[in-house]
Amino acid sequence: MTLSKIVHLLFDFAFYYPFFMAYLWMTGAIYYFFYREKVEKRAVNDPPPLPETPGVTFIVPCHDEGPNVRETIGALLDQAYPNFEVVAVNDASNDETGQLLDEMAMLEDRLRVIHFETNQGKAMGLRAAAIAAENEILVCIDGDAILDTHAAHWLVWHFVNGPRVGAVTGNPRVRNRSTLLGKIQAGEFSSIIGLIKRAQRIYGRVFTVSGVVAAFRRSALQKVGYWNLDMVTEDIDISWSLQLHQWDVRYEPNALCFILMPETFKGLWSQRLRWAQGGVEVLIRHFRQLLTWRNRRMWIVCVELVVSTFWAYTIVFVYSVWLIGQFFTLPPPLAVSAVLPGWAGVLLGSTCLLQFLISLIIDSRYESKTLARYYYWMIWYPMVYWSIQAAASCVALPKALRKRRGKRAVWVSPDRGFRPEAED
Repeated sequence: MTLSKIVHLLFDFAFYYPFFMAYLWMTGAIYYFFYREKVEKRAVNDPPPLPETPGVTFIVPCHDEGPNVRETIGALLDQAYPNFEVVAVNDASNDETGQLLDEMAMLEDRLRVIHFETNQGKAMGLRAAAIAAENEILVCIDGDAILDTHAAHWLVWHFVNGPRVGAVTGNPRVRNRSTLLGKIQAGEFSSIIGLIKRAQRIYGRVFTVSGVVAAFRRSALQKVGYWNLDMVTEDIDISWSLQLHQWDVRYEPNALCFILMPETFKGLWSQRLRWAQGGVEVLIRHFRQLLTWRNRRMWIVCVELVVSTFWAYTIVFVYSVWLIGQFFTLPPPLAVSAVLPGWAGVLLGSTCLLQFLISLIIDSRYESKTLARYYYWMIWYPMVYWSIQAAASCVALPKALRKRRGKRAVWVSPDRGFRPEAED
C-alpha cells in the first residue's frame, strides 16, 4: 500500500469515525427513549412505587470541599426516601471541611463522619465508608454535588427489581454555566454523556458509572474486592470489575444530580487527561479477563475505547500535518489544504447538531426549556472538546503505560468552576 493511500485512509478515518459513532449513539438512545423512558411516562418527582424500602447509605468522600459540603449534605438529608443514613469521609482536607462536617454531625443523628489524617484518595474513602455503612445499598456522590430529592428512590427501584443489578449510575446535570466552557458542558452532559449511556444500555454494557453519582449493591462490591486504590478513575474501574463478574450496571436518567464542572482550560485539561488515562489503565488491568467468551458483552466497550484512542492519534496527526504545511512545503500525499474537507466537514457538523438536537428533545423532560438556550453554543463542541480530548488521549496512553502498578491514586483538588450565583 502506497504512502498516499495510507494517508488518504487516515484522513477518511479521522472524519468519518465520529460521524459513524454519532449515528450509532443516536440510534441506541432513541430506542432506549421510546421503549423505556417514554413507556414509563412518570415525572422525576413521581417515581414508581417500591414493594419495600431497604436501607440506603449515602457516601460522600470529601477533600477541600468547604464551600460546597453544607449544601451537599443538606440535600441528602432532605431526600424523600424514608430509610437512610449519611457517611461523609474527610480525606485530610486543608480547609474547614472536617470542622463543618463535625458541626453538622452534632446536629443530625443520621450523619456520621470519618476523618483521614493523611491523603488516602477517593477510592480509599469509598472503601472505608462502604465497610462502615449499615445498609446494603450505597449511593456515592461527590462533595460538591446536589442530589435531587427523589433520586434515591429512582436508584433503589433498580436494586429492588433486579437481583443481578450491581450498580446504577445517575444523571449528572451541570449547574455552573456562566462561561463558554460551562455552557458547552451543559450540552455535553446531555447530548454526549447521557446519549451514550442510553445507547450503551441497549448495546449491552455501560463504559462507566458516573463518579459523581452512582449507587452500588454492597454485596456486589465485596465480590469484586471494592474499589482498587491505584486507579486514577475509580468509577471506570469499578464499572468494568462489576460487569466482568456478570453484575448488571444500569443507567437511571431520572436520578438527577447537579454538579460543578471546570470552567478554565487548565481545569478542563486536567479532568479530560485523568478520564483518558483512567480508561487506558482499566483496559490494561482487565485485558486478560476481556479475552474470555463469558465476557464477550464487554468486547464492544473495549473495541470502542481502543478505536477511539487510535482516532485521537489520527486526528492529532492530521492537525500536525496541516499546521506544518502552513510553514513548509510537504510532499503531495501529506498536503492538507484545510483541516476539515468541504462537504465532509459540513456533513460532520450537521450530524453533531442533529445529535445535540435529539438529546435536547430527550432530556427536555429533565430541565424543561433551559437546555435549549445552550444549543447555539454546541456548534463549538467539535472544535473545542474534540481537540482537547484527542490531545488528552495521546498524552494519557504513555502515562498509563509508564505508571507503576500499586501506586496509590490520591486527591488533587479539582477546578470547580464558577458558582451558579455568578451566572448572567
